[in-house]
Amino acid sequence: MPSSAMTTAPEGTQVRRLRLGVLTVVPAFAWWTAFLVLPIGLILATAFFRAAPYGGVEYTLNIANFTRALDPLYIGVLQHSVVIALITTVICLILGYPTAWFIATRPTARLRMLLLALVILPFWTNFLIRTYAWMILLNREGVVNGALRKLGVIDQPLSLLYNDYAVILGLVYGYLPLMVLPLYAALDRINPEMLDAARDLGARPARVIRTVTLPLVIPGIVAGSIFVFVPSIGNIPVPDLLGGGHTAMIGNVINDQFMVARDWPFGSALVLMLMLVLMVLLIAQAYASRRSREIVLDE
Repeated sequence: MPSSAMTTAPEGTQVRRLRLGVLTVVPAFAWWTAFLVLPIGLILATAFFRAAPYGGVEYTLNIANFTRALDPLYIGVLQHSVVIALITTVICLILGYPTAWFIATRPTARLRMLLLALVILPFWTNFLIRTYAWMILLNREGVVNGALRKLGVIDQPLSLLYNDYAVILGLVYGYLPLMVLPLYAALDRINPEMLDAARDLGARPARVIRTVTLPLVIPGIVAGSIFVFVPSIGNIPVPDLLGGGHTAMIGNVINDQFMVARDWPFGSALVLMLMLVLMVLLIAQAYASRRSREIVLDE
């Protein structure tokens, strides 16, 4: 066989593989472009225009929307949203870690799968319906107040709704599974022989957790924290229903700008401000997790 034919065949195979790879990437790239790049690009462009008097957009370039977004009123709402989201994330981590550890240490795979199914079971019901259910439970004539009064714990119904505590409760309930699942995945990958070896070498339980378990679980903690924090800070129905308008969060303010005030340019500026805060927090979180992992491994 001529040498030119032998060299042409592998080249043809490489070309076909390259084309197949490109065809495989095209659908994902098209989806990413259509539903991520273009919407963000439109929001970025709209933020530099101004709202028309009766709705719509006047295509006159200005930066007044960003100046308005830095008003102490909106900065305070953003800070309050960050605090609520951080508290929700911490509570989900405190509750989610022992839950994930309990599931990961069950003796049989069937039992672990059953427990995981119970964790994700709430996702089979619409999030809005579950939020309304909390309103029924927590209102002054609801199940919780009724049970406490029958038990003689209280004489007058408690104000359990329309405050920050109700909002945090609703967010924790809604997003706790998003913390449990990454933690379970990280704990399930740990080789039990590593823990046994650390104990055989004389390490106490606290040291085993600090030097063996923690470095291996940090990726799950970071992933779970991101999965909880990001939707919590921009959540709309929970602050609106359980907060009753008394708890203003940035997601509600942005929604009002688009749907009520019809000030799309200013709403777009608030979206970009929120995206910037999220990027900064996520970068700081990734850096902190890497530094903590390095410190633990050095010790």
